[in-house]
Amino acid sequence: MAALARPRDGRMIGGVCAALARRFGTSATTMRVIFLVSCLLPGPQFLLYLALWLLLPTEKSAPTAW
Repeated sequence: MAALARPRDGRMIGGVCAALARRFGTSATTMRVIFLVSCLLPGPQFLLYLALWLLLPTEKSAPTAW
């Protein structure tokens, strides 16, 4: 499993779904659909998304060679 960090590429809003998709080995689109469907259920999904957006570190960029 990959480390849990928001990627610099492939983001739609905050990169949380893309980070979770990388972590669990699925596509970002699948994770986004799961999140949207889960929002139809009662619970704090939106607040959890915001918390992860704030708490997850951004993926470090690869060092560039001059």
